[in-house]
Amino acid sequence: MKFVTYLLVLIASNLSAQQVPVFEVDTSWPKPLPDGWINGMVGGNCVDSHDHIVIVDRRNITDEEQETSMATPPIIMFDQQGDIVRAWGDPEVVPNSIHGCTFDIEDNLYVGGNADGIIQKYSHDGELLLQIGTRGEFDTTDGSESAAALNSSKDRLNRPSGIAVDPDNGDIYISDGYGNRRVAVFDKTGEFLRQWGRQASQEEIESGTPGAFAEVVHCIAMSNQGLIYVCDRQGDRVQVFDKMGAFVRNIWIRTGTSSLPDPRGTVWTIEFSPDQHQKYLYVMNGRNEQVHILDHETGEILSSFGRPGHQAGNFTHGHTLAVDSDGDLYIAETATGRRVQKFRLIH
Repeated sequence: MKFVTYLLVLIASNLSAQQVPVFEVDTSWPKPLPDGWINGMVGGNCVDSHDHIVIVDRRNITDEEQETSMATPPIIMFDQQGDIVRAWGDPEVVPNSIHGCTFDIEDNLYVGGNADGIIQKYSHDGELLLQIGTRGEFDTTDGSESAAALNSSKDRLNRPSGIAVDPDNGDIYISDGYGNRRVAVFDKTGEFLRQWGRQASQEEIESGTPGAFAEVVHCIAMSNQGLIYVCDRQGDRVQVFDKMGAFVRNIWIRTGTSSLPDPRGTVWTIEFSPDQHQKYLYVMNGRNEQVHILDHETGEILSSFGRPGHQAGNFTHGHTLAVDSDGDLYIAETATGRRVQKFRLIH
């Protein structure tokens, strides 16, 4: 097995003595897809308690590709060796432009769609268990995707990007998202509980005002401490809240444009290292096509790896990332990237 090693750079000088994770790309992962299958844009990825890696695929292959191949199923589950465990999903049922995924403590899978108004919950073997919202209906003035956002519905979403599930009670936290500017919280049965967040003004974007978002609310994750981490993508920051929406802190990723909002943004997805204390915070920066490794406590960028490109270890529209129990990273690429890569922890 042959690996291409990427050395991590940009180690902060005041933390140079600290040992930080080092990764190498595993070019053998995943294994070849079944004959005829081809990936479209990969809208998200996540890892369950068995270290199965799920990717969600938008199936938007080209006309040329359709002459010789077929789009993969919308949801594909791999093992750590890169073999397919199972694949499922009715393209007429799953969220449009499927985007983001997560597992709950019982290994049920949640997916959303950034061209839709729903999130869905599936059992580990692919049975649809719950849907919040109505497919094709949005939290807007007339229910259409193009109408003005309301940012307020208790039974509709507006182009959600990600989901986090509370392991204690099953509450569902949604980054809502591309159309709205909020975190919406539902209980495990799909009943609305609360929300927070709104569109930021220019002054608020620049100052980092709590609970105000520059543009896309692009991801959401819950730490072992029970704090909610939310990607303010074009605001170049992670906003951290408690479960009720009280602001805790900003984690700035100012590696993008000199002024805000940053048109592409630096904070696309975040994940935590798998140790109990979650010592490291990983940020997928799709603007710079890099993964940043942060000291979780201080928010300092310790090192980064990646560069724009199509070769192994490069990223083209690096979109989401996931971490398995061994600390290995899985990076999904959308747009013209259309793949998922594994980066093995070697140090």
